Amino acid sequence: MKEVLLLAGTRPEAVKIAPVALALTDHPVLRPVIVHAGRHPDPVDRALRAFGLRPDVELDVPRAAGTRAELLAALVPEVDRVLRVRDPAVVLVRGDSTTALAGALAAFWRGTPVAHLDAGLRTGDPGGPLPEEGARQMIARIAALHLAPTDDAAAALVAEGLVDREIVVTGSTAVDAVRRVAAADQPARDPGLALLERVLDERSERLVLVTAHRRESRGEPLGRVLHAVREIADRHPDVRVLLPAHPDPAARSTALEALGGHERIVVSEPLDYPDLVRALRRAALVLTDSGGLQEEAPTFGVPVLVLRGTTERTAAVDAGYAWLVGTDAIRVLAEAGWVLGSRLRLPAGRNPFGDGHAASRVRGALERLIGLPADFATARLPIRIPT
Repeated sequence: MKEVLLLAGTRPEAVKIAPVALALTDHPVLRPVIVHAGRHPDPVDRALRAFGLRPDVELDVPRAAGTRAELLAALVPEVDRVLRVRDPAVVLVRGDSTTALAGALAAFWRGTPVAHLDAGLRTGDPGGPLPEEGARQMIARIAALHLAPTDDAAAALVAEGLVDREIVVTGSTAVDAVRRVAAADQPARDPGLALLERVLDERSERLVLVTAHRRESRGEPLGRVLHAVREIADRHPDVRVLLPAHPDPAARSTALEALGGHERIVVSEPLDYPDLVRALRRAALVLTDSGGLQEEAPTFGVPVLVLRGTTERTAAVDAGYAWLVGTDAIRVLAEAGWVLGSRLRLPAGRNPFGDGHAASRVRGALERLIGLPADFATARLPIRIPT
């Protein structure tokens, strides 16, 4: 058996590597090994459990200062130790986190091929978002395999001078994940969400789902967004708002201060992934600065207002599923008012980020990367994204 190390340090990483781990579970040669980078232990474990998975290896990464420099300095030797002991055939990292950068560096220095999931996502601005744009560009320079979610992402990699044969358009595994969890249709685990669902059903009201957690949004930009959210609830009496608070105490306090006391706004604890999918499925509108929701919402035809000035996920904007509105309260109010007033619903099942078979394509690309005979190669499934 040849091991494929799948590195996850955050919940989005766990959600996106889970379909790959499942696709490799029955492989005759490749064995998935999930490495928990130890950054957010509870959210990562819960996300993996939603797919019937658990970490094979857990890293011990104590933190004092909480800086990215400290995290990178601690993670690289920990990942290197795992590589030395297990000698995997390939290390798969996802996206643009410090965990992904640390894993890519450790693997590159040891001569282990790096497969980069979500490769090629770009805003074109090295400083925005900071540091994610820089991290994903650095990983791109040392990756042996670029697993791009869209044709646009692949084109960005080609424009940067990377070798075309190392780039595979797979679609996003987020679509695989959200479709799998939605199909399971588990009842709400969070009592507050269960109560909110009953109220929405009894009163025939609509749900607006809000997530705002990015560091660059905190402070005055977040204050403007939260003011707009409260105003949306005031202007639309048939709407209830759900904002799962970020685990950071300061962010949660800000949300409660701005939105607390409103009878149709719920500031909840962070939701487990299945509960988040439940909320997303029935939402009339999503306001978010999260990359994951931009990829997941089109599966259910839910319009998305992106609370950022730029996005690396332009496919959703180009396909008419998302609108860049930034953090200006007037713009947010105007766009939300138009969506809610027109009761806009977009075609479901036409997600520009893929058809739910991304993990199968990743499996095939990994087989080719490590040089398995053609008999093992998984046929490359065509990406069918209706236009």
